[in-house]
Formats: sequence, C-alpha cells, structure tokens
Amino acid sequence: MKMRTLGRTGIQVSPYCLGTMVFGQAGNPDHNDCTRIIHRAPDAGIDVIDTADVYGPRGESEEIVGRALQGRRDAVVLATKVMMI
Repeated sequence: MKMRTLGRTGIQVSPYCLGTMVFGQAGNPDHNDCTRIIHRAPDAGIDVIDTADVYGPRGESEEIVGRALQGRRDAVVLATKVMMI
C-alpha cells in the first residue's frame, strides 16, 4: 500500500483508516470479533485506527481498542477526539 505523510509530522500512514464507531453495543457487541478486526487491519496495511470516548456507551469502543492494542500499540497511529459538540 502506498503510504502518505501525515501533515507536517513526517509520520507515514496508510490512506485508509479503521473506524471503530460501531464496535460494542452501538453495532457489533462481540468484543472478540472486534478484536479480530483490529488485529487484521495492520495485516492489510491499515495503520490508522479512529476511536472516540463517545463511541458506544461509556466509551466501550475505546475499551475494546485499548485491550486489542495491548502489546501492539507501536503498530498503529491512534486517532481520537476530545469532545463532541
């Protein structure tokens, strides 16, 4: 996959991002399935994962992403938000 530079940071990232808004009760409640998807992303060349504390009830999506990335955090660029307006 052709990588792109993220702004002026010099960080090289994939042009695709794995969105996790529907991980957990908001869409796919199977945490093991969500973890498999997260683990598959870097294998497919996707190294950007998007999450937010407002995805799912009480930040459930971020909890899934956090557990799935234990020991693998250096393999991805994690994008998140500060608040929803």
